[in-house]
Amino acid sequence: MADDVAAMAQDMLRRLLVSVPLTLLILPYSRLIEQLTDISPPVPFGLAPDVWMFLLATPVVLYGGWMFYGDAIHAVHNRTLNLSVLVTLSVLSAYIFSVGATFVYRAETFYEAAAVLMVFILGGHWLDLRARSGASAAIRSLLALAPPIATVLRNGQPVAVPTAEVQVGDVVLVRPGEKIPVDGVVLEGESAVNEAMVTGESMPIEKRPSDPVIGGTLNQSGSFTFRATKVGAETALAQIVQLVAAAQASKPPAQVLADRAAQWLTLAAIVFGPLTFLVWYVLVGQPLVFAFTLAVTVVVIACPDALGLATPMVVQIATSMGAQRGILFKNAVALEDSARLHAVILDKTGTLTKGEPEVVQIIPAPGVNPNDVVTLAAAMERGSEHPLAKAILKRAEGKKLPSVGGFEAISGFGIRARVDGQTVRVGNRRLMDANWVNLDGLTESADALANQGVTVIYVARGERLLGVIGVADALRPTAREAIQRLKALGITVIMLTGDNWATARRIAADLGITQVFAEVLPVQKVEKVREVQREGKLVGMVGDGINDAPALVQANVGIAIGAGTDVAMESADVVLMRSDPLDVARVITISQATRRKMVENLWYAAGYNVIAFPIAAGVFYPLFGLLLRPEIAAFTMAGSSVLVAVNALLLQGATVD
Repeated sequence: MADDVAAMAQDMLRRLLVSVPLTLLILPYSRLIEQLTDISPPVPFGLAPDVWMFLLATPVVLYGGWMFYGDAIHAVHNRTLNLSVLVTLSVLSAYIFSVGATFVYRAETFYEAAAVLMVFILGGHWLDLRARSGASAAIRSLLALAPPIATVLRNGQPVAVPTAEVQVGDVVLVRPGEKIPVDGVVLEGESAVNEAMVTGESMPIEKRPSDPVIGGTLNQSGSFTFRATKVGAETALAQIVQLVAAAQASKPPAQVLADRAAQWLTLAAIVFGPLTFLVWYVLVGQPLVFAFTLAVTVVVIACPDALGLATPMVVQIATSMGAQRGILFKNAVALEDSARLHAVILDKTGTLTKGEPEVVQIIPAPGVNPNDVVTLAAAMERGSEHPLAKAILKRAEGKKLPSVGGFEAISGFGIRARVDGQTVRVGNRRLMDANWVNLDGLTESADALANQGVTVIYVARGERLLGVIGVADALRPTAREAIQRLKALGITVIMLTGDNWATARRIAADLGITQVFAEVLPVQKVEKVREVQREGKLVGMVGDGINDAPALVQANVGIAIGAGTDVAMESADVVLMRSDPLDVARVITISQATRRKMVENLWYAAGYNVIAFPIAAGVFYPLFGLLLRPEIAAFTMAGSSVLVAVNALLLQGATVD
């Protein structure tokens, strides 16, 4: 597909490069230019001016527009009206009339109108194809991220095989500086992997055993082995390419509207061109040349080339902008609809929070160093696989931990051990109360944390409480900024969670969210989306899990964050490759900028036709003497096409980050 688009762009450019100089040679001999400049240039070889323009215009009309004529014949054969039909009518009517005026009858010629029209039609289509080619080049660059060769372990020995031959279940070895060939899960070794080329995440991601890796990303430091879980078309990279290509091939509602308008303009040209001739020649009694000039002008002015460019270029550029930032619009409808959202419902766990426990607060007893509380608790939890223990150990990374002996787990309460000859206890409030531990004035602080939905872990030495550690599902670093940006965009932000109200209120207050759905069962998520929709709002739903999939489908725009689960990705309209809530705001910003360009382009294109059509038909000639010649119509029509194309290209400079 990418190669086809690039080849079409090159072919269009060749035709344009032939047509432009020939058209520039025609213009000095046109009646309009002669009248404006009062200059009559000499004609080469002693030819008549009309014959000279015929020789120059013929390659432009025939070579430049041949592909349009073939497509027009095909469209008429299939009983449809498209842009090529009107291009054919516009260019050939001016050209054929001019040929007749040169060799058969005496009349004014319009070679310059046919040539100028063809040049700008070619130019507009070349700009469109160039934009598509650039987008296709982005797809090609994504495909090129996967290395051609992978190192697979066979009988414990590394063997180089083509990436296409890697099978699910193969153990793959990746050395520093190498690209990861397929998706998988780390088995042994640790490293930092740069995933920016796929997810847009700028910082390298630490990878340890059991962590997922994405094909096409760059291993920066250590060596590791991983088990291949997805190969070929199933890899995340291949899925991205498919989503981007599908989005660029789809049509947004604005383009459907533009296509319908183009069909009506084509029909109008077919009806009103001959009708204009008949009215002026038969009813009004104007000369044949005058009547035919107006008829040709009507057909030329109706050519909706700008309408044909109005939205496709914008879609190509917008989807590429999104892909570069790890934002994948599945189709152009989602791209346009995201701009019209009134409310966004964000699933808390995995979207606004990291979905894993983290130490959020340490409250030491008077005279106790907070580091001592953490290191003592981490020493006690060392080797534990419990999520809360992992959170404490993560907080104590890099710190020297004391030796622990006589370890004992107390089911339902916590743990007990000997540290430096003293008994240390780490656990819940019941463990402290059962051993008469003095809470040392921390009761209110601990209760306040618990009331906010934070898990409170008490750390005591002997009968004295050293401090409490609050563990909770921590916010993502960009969550607050994401909420602020969404509010600034005029979006109502709603948090949805299955957690208790205490936890929900704590996180909502932290983020500045006022509307919350808490203690929601997975099967109730769809109803919550419907509830907001019944208020007359267009709703975007953001989630990452299997239980979010029905709600993603119910929403006007479903957004799967952090690549989510396969089910969530399939159900969503937009896929965010990163686990960054800010990307939700970026989706809306890109969509709004895209929709703005679409609307502007449709106004530029259709507005020109609406204003110029009656002028071209001579409606105002009896009252104001206002006429529009074919060559002027060609210039102004071409100008609207250039304006639309340039306006679409300006989208690349829009601020969306």
